[in-house]
Amino acid sequence: MNAFTPRPYQREAIDALRAGWAAGQNRLAVVLPTGAGKTVVFSHLAHQMLDSLGGRRALVIAHREELIEQAAAKLLAVDPMLRVGIVKAERDDHHDADVIVASVQTLAVAKRREAIRDIGLVIVDECHHAAARTYMEVLAHFGAWDGVPVAGFTATMTRTDGGLAEVWQDVAYRLDILDMISDGYLCDVRGKRITVDTLDLDRVKTRNGDLVDGQLGQALEDSGALDAIAKAYVDHAADRPGVVFTPTVATAQAAAAALEAAGISAAPVWGDMGRDERRATLARYSAGDVQVLTNCMVLTEGFDAPHTSCAVIARPTKSPGLYVQMAGRALRPAPGKDDALLLDVMGASTRHKLASMVDLTAREIGQPTDGRSLREVAEQHAAAEHHRVLAARVEAEEFNLFGSSAIRWLRTAEGVWFIRLTSDQFLFLQRDAGTRLYRMRRWTQAHGVHPPKDDVARPLPEALAWLEQQAKVLAPSAFVARQARWRSGTPSPKQLGLCRRLGIAVPRGASAGDVADLIDQDRVGRVLGQLILPAA
Repeated sequence: MNAFTPRPYQREAIDALRAGWAAGQNRLAVVLPTGAGKTVVFSHLAHQMLDSLGGRRALVIAHREELIEQAAAKLLAVDPMLRVGIVKAERDDHHDADVIVASVQTLAVAKRREAIRDIGLVIVDECHHAAARTYMEVLAHFGAWDGVPVAGFTATMTRTDGGLAEVWQDVAYRLDILDMISDGYLCDVRGKRITVDTLDLDRVKTRNGDLVDGQLGQALEDSGALDAIAKAYVDHAADRPGVVFTPTVATAQAAAAALEAAGISAAPVWGDMGRDERRATLARYSAGDVQVLTNCMVLTEGFDAPHTSCAVIARPTKSPGLYVQMAGRALRPAPGKDDALLLDVMGASTRHKLASMVDLTAREIGQPTDGRSLREVAEQHAAAEHHRVLAARVEAEEFNLFGSSAIRWLRTAEGVWFIRLTSDQFLFLQRDAGTRLYRMRRWTQAHGVHPPKDDVARPLPEALAWLEQQAKVLAPSAFVARQARWRSGTPSPKQLGLCRRLGIAVPRGASAGDVADLIDQDRVGRVLGQLILPAA
């Protein structure tokens, strides 16, 4: 497969955008985790849309040089015949271009944006910046509020000063990081706290919803936290290439010095660093000549080094969005890379609610513990919830009775026992209200729910035996037997893909039978949840 052939979820994102535009919403966002390949998605989107634009062009807006160069390169990789122009600073290559990649700073100059005509599609990279006045002016000029389709891409739809709802009408497609990890597109991630007893974050003020950079940097340096970070790196990540995120340039430089003193080769990068020097430093890191990069918030976007397997969050933050941007730099898979490690720098105590590893996912997964990966935390939480629901609904007598059967009985989250026969029919037990008697019911895709001719309420053992007899007549034994040979095999890609689309968490080590049960419980639960069953 070509490296830039879209993955299934990337095609789904494009389809969702086009469907949303067709339905009348023209400013739509896509939220994909860092490492999901958003540049590949919007490159394919631009390529696909050009034929439908009636001769008009596509405009990609980015805010940093690295993002502009990446976008132009990916567009050409997707379609080498595309004419891609770049507009930034002294470059002004747009006259004969099919797709124009431009910096928002250059487009903020009225004369520069007015020279670009015939735009029929606008794509905004890192679109969580789009509430800024500069972006709003540029988007308005190119028709974002006049029907021109606009697509925004980001890893996190958050911004501390708000206003994003004024730009984006809806999120057309969203993919959770746990789905990416489960499907093998991202590495699983473990977190560990570096607690510095002398670091008092309570003295650091908050401005615009987050800790003030200058005060935070001073607190880190005064507390000796940088030496603690270097020691923790030696103890927990000595063999890992990594990136350290700091609040100030001075802190980045001091962190690099502390790592060097501990025997870890390190180099700082920062925003005002000379372009050639920064490129040379990044090249040394990619080549393995430098083990750790320290930076003052310049590697949160557009930095692509998949071999990175450790991220040190030495910039404690209250912003889940910023945390995702930092941590995401370590999650891309690479040869020989089993997982990623996050080292979170914490004070001894804090009144601030700081973002942490659980903020990487939008799902409710409880609190992590040191050494447990994000996927393991999620699976443990899902299992606990599952057992809690069962415990609230399952009576011991019934559970033992069904559990000893040779037939594959399942129960929905609402407590209904059923036997799945085929993809379009199942049998289930409907309990008589106020009694311990049950009635037998059959559901088919064609006819819905229907009772047997002899519709009599029976005690549970009789009802169970009667329904099992019907199951053996209506379905092959391999479909309904609890010990069928196929159930012990590994789950198929089709099963796992369906679970991802349905939002079903698959526990690690689950068999094909386990996954089939999860799918059937979800499907039957949905079917019965939509039915109004007559009172028995």
